[in-house]
Amino acid sequence: MTLFNQERLLFNPVSPNSDAIPLIFAFPNEYSVGITSLGYQLIWARFATNSDISVSRLFTDIQEPLPRNPELLGFSFSWELDYVNILNILESLDIPLHSNQRNNNHPLVFGGGPVLTANPEPFAVFFDIILLGDGENLINDFILAYQEVRNADRATKLRHLATIPGIYIPSLYEVTYHSLDGEIKSITPIDNNIPNIIEKQTYRGNILSASTVVTEKAAWENIYMVEVVRSCPEMCRFCLASYLTLPFRTASLEQSLIPAIEKGLTITNRIGLLGASVTQHPEFESLLDYLSQPKYDDIRVSIASVRTNTVTEKLAQTLANRGTRSVTIAVESGSEKIRKIINKKLTNEEIIQAAINAKLGGLNNMKLYGMVGIPGEEDTDIEQTIMMLDAIKKAAPGLRLTFGCSTFVPKSHTPFQWFGVDEKAKKRLKYLEKQLQKKAIEFRPESYNWSVIQALISRGDRRLCKLLELTRHYGDTLGSYKRAFKELKGQLPTLEFYVYDNWKTEQILPWHHLKGPLPQTTLIKHLETAMLNND
Repeated sequence: MTLFNQERLLFNPVSPNSDAIPLIFAFPNEYSVGITSLGYQLIWARFATNSDISVSRLFTDIQEPLPRNPELLGFSFSWELDYVNILNILESLDIPLHSNQRNNNHPLVFGGGPVLTANPEPFAVFFDIILLGDGENLINDFILAYQEVRNADRATKLRHLATIPGIYIPSLYEVTYHSLDGEIKSITPIDNNIPNIIEKQTYRGNILSASTVVTEKAAWENIYMVEVVRSCPEMCRFCLASYLTLPFRTASLEQSLIPAIEKGLTITNRIGLLGASVTQHPEFESLLDYLSQPKYDDIRVSIASVRTNTVTEKLAQTLANRGTRSVTIAVESGSEKIRKIINKKLTNEEIIQAAINAKLGGLNNMKLYGMVGIPGEEDTDIEQTIMMLDAIKKAAPGLRLTFGCSTFVPKSHTPFQWFGVDEKAKKRLKYLEKQLQKKAIEFRPESYNWSVIQALISRGDRRLCKLLELTRHYGDTLGSYKRAFKELKGQLPTLEFYVYDNWKTEQILPWHHLKGPLPQTTLIKHLETAMLNND
C-alpha cells in the first residue's frame, strides 16, 4: 500500500481533459514533510480540480506516475536548504539547472512559497517563473495566461506571463553591479514591454484555507489544519511573517472557520488552528466556545503560537480539555528596552501572568521563544531574560518551561533588513545555555551557524546562484559555504558583506524590483522609530 493510498481527501479530483496540460507539482522534501504543508495541499487541490490540467505529485521519496513530456514543473518552496533537492530533482528529470540553457522541449519551471516570495534572487537562474504572494487567485491567473500562449515558443510564453500581476520572470531583468564583488548598481527590465516593478498578489477575502488532505503519514499525524488568521497586526520590526504578508486578515467564523472545522471532523478528530497570531482573531472567544461544546469532547485541538496577553485561564482550560498539554508564546527578550526596539508590546508582568493562567487552566508545559543578537542588545539584556525566566518559574511552580532561542536574522521587506547578524550572538547563546541549566530551565537553541546560512540566503542576490550550486556538492555546513566563497573569491561579495554588514538605507537591495506590502519609506520610518528606543 503506497503512502498515497492512505490519504483521505476533502475535495473531489476531476478527470483531466484529453488535451490537459501535463504538470508535475513537486515538494523538494519527503512526502511526510510536503503533505504537512498547507500551501502545498491547497495548490495541489487547485490543480487536481481543474480539468485543463493533468497533475502528478513528486516528493524526494515517492512520486505519482510522471508524464513523459511535462509542460510545467512546479515547486512549493518553504525551507531554504531544500534548494539542494530542487537542483537534484531537475537533474533527475534531465532538465538543465539554468533557465537560459532550457529549450522548447523542456518544461517551464515555476516556483512559489514563502522562500521565493521573500527573496527569490539567490535562486533566480534556476527558475523560469516565480509566483509571488498568495496562491488563491494567482494560480488560476497563471494557468489561464499559460493557456493563451501554450503553443508558442518558450520566449513568447515567458514574455506573456511577465505581464500578469504577481508573476516574476527573472531572465527578463538585468542586474548590474558597481564591481563583481561590490554593491548592486541597477535592476532593470530588458525592454519597455516588461514591468519595472513586480507586486506580489495579496488575497483579501475572509474565507481562509483549510486542509485538502488528511493522512496518518503526515509529519503532524492525521491533523486537519484550519487557517484562522493571515499575517499579524503586531509588526515586530524583524518579523517576515508579519511585514511580508500584510494586511492582517481574519477568517469569518460563520462562513470559513465553523464550516471548515465541521468538514474536517468528518474524517479526523485532530484539529490544528494555524496563523501567526491566532488568538487575535476578533471572534476567538466564540471559536473557543464552539470547540468547547460537549459534542466535541473527544477532539484534540492544537494551536500555533499565541500572543502572550491572550493566554487566559479559559484558553488554557479549553486546550487542556481538548488534549493539548502545552502552549507556545513568543517573548523575544526579558528586556523592556529590547522589546521596545522591536515593537513587542509586552510587559514581564503579562508574561508571568500568562504562565500562571496556563498552569491554572491545566496545561503542563509552556514554550517561550526568544532571540539573541537583536540590534541594540547588550549583555545586560541577556541577564534580564534570565531573570524573567527565573521569575516565571517561581510564579508558576510545576509548569515545565522550555526556552527556544534563535539568532536575529535580517529578512527582506522588514525594517530590520538593513542590519547584519551580530557575531556576539554565538557567545550569548552559550551563556544562556550555561545559566539556564543551573536553573533547571530547558533550553533549546537554534544553531548559530544555521542562522548565518539563513541570513546569507535571505539577503542574497543573483551572484549567490553559483555559490549555491557549489555548496550543494560540499554539504550544508557553514564550512562548506566558506569553502565556496574562497573558491569564488572576486566573483561575488564576501560572506561578511551578505551576513554581518549593516547596509545603507540608500543602497539598492536585491529585491528592489519586487514590491512588498509597505513602501521603503515606511520601512525606514519604522527603522528610525526602533532606533529612537535604543537611545
